[in-house]
Amino acid sequence: MPPALADAIWEALPPDAVPERFGERRAFLLARVAPGDRVLDLGCGAGEFSAALAEAGALPIGVDVAAEALRRAAARVPDLDLRLWRDGQPLPLEDNAVEKVWAGEVIEHVVDVAGWLSEVRRVLCPRGTLLLTTPHHGALTLLRLALSPRRFAAHFDPRSDHLRFFSPRTLHPLLDDLGFDVMQLRIRHATIFAVAKRA
Repeated sequence: MPPALADAIWEALPPDAVPERFGERRAFLLARVAPGDRVLDLGCGAGEFSAALAEAGALPIGVDVAAEALRRAAARVPDLDLRLWRDGQPLPLEDNAVEKVWAGEVIEHVVDVAGWLSEVRRVLCPRGTLLLTTPHHGALTLLRLALSPRRFAAHFDPRSDHLRFFSPRTLHPLLDDLGFDVMQLRIRHATIFAVAKRA
């Protein structure tokens, strides 16, 4: 997502906004992270998940493309390691820097998904884990949208910040092709929860 658009979206969000399905996604994340794990919170937003990781004893690094998001995250937890990912640059981490990458509701906003996943793979240590959630766009979701022209138009509005639409049938081969072993893909409440290891 272009940085100017990302900043505009963040500036329009109220300061007390809570991430969608926050409790369920936090539980998914924390069940798969151990104290001492170095975790990249990719697309960290206002830092809610980074704060939860720190409270659980992990070592989060929050990265976002929006300066306003990082400003809010720094205000939430002043000691967080926060980094701006500049457009066209590699992720601001060394190779093999983290054991886990958390990308909650991020991949659907990415223009260059192959480049993005390649950078995720680069910063993960060997057999490191990618934990990812994204909205599910399976047959039933698409049927419900097709039956309502108003809903369809709103969902696929070209001004939306959602650029990609995934189902397990599209996400699994994408992860396979880009160097990940998919360990788990499950759907809950119209969300895909994925666990994949760096191959």
